[in-house]
Amino acid sequence: MSKGVRPVTRDNLTARVYAELREALSEGRFLPGHRFKIRELAAALDVSETPVREALMQLVRERGLDMHAGRSITVARLSLAQYLELRTIRLQLEGLAAETATARLTDAEIRDLGQVHGRLIAAEKAQDWREAVRANWLFHHTIYQAAGMPELLTLIEGIWLRNGPLLNLLYPHAHPTYAGRHQHLNVLDALRRRQPARVRAAIQADMIEGGALLVKLLERMEAGEPAPPAVATVRPIRTRAGGSAARRRAG
Repeated sequence: MSKGVRPVTRDNLTARVYAELREALSEGRFLPGHRFKIRELAAALDVSETPVREALMQLVRERGLDMHAGRSITVARLSLAQYLELRTIRLQLEGLAAETATARLTDAEIRDLGQVHGRLIAAEKAQDWREAVRANWLFHHTIYQAAGMPELLTLIEGIWLRNGPLLNLLYPHAHPTYAGRHQHLNVLDALRRRQPARVRAAIQADMIEGGALLVKLLERMEAGEPAPPAVATVRPIRTRAGGSAARRRAG
């Protein structure tokens, strides 16, 4: 677990610990059901236990984490019904953010998005599931942040906070598949042509088509099939300085 975080400086510790953990959950670096041990997490972050405990409690209030018997804190699990309900909400919120971002993303940022998608495809081919999950998050978050609607982004991030750990079941058990070309390519084409409605439609299609096998897997699990072994995506958090324009925008 200690490999999933890096030390933070001592200014505004609770806020910084919270931000590190929130990003890690959204990127799918912790598995559903992962149990946090406050002492170990504090040591990994090089802080006292108090800001860690406060940050974890904030994430419990946001329903990204669950508290059991008033003590044990674990990464929340989503049922199929919860996943589908949240997806219905995401279709509207993320569609709006992507549509709005169409006129705001620069040509250079769109090129960066194309490179991020290339990283996703390369990671899938190399079976680097951790990087695939991470690249997918970066692709989407960069677009939504570009909309320049911070209240909308907060709502979207709150859902990804709860949805992120579930992405560990995508690879290799429910690999995103598409009847035609990858929907990210349709997103990129529509962004280059500045076609907001098409960007919205492609983002929405990506959620439904790309997640179809995950829905079927969740259906089988709820019917009694044992959960497949998930691939842990814990990895060090990169520094926020430097990196591509897309990376800085998502930081």
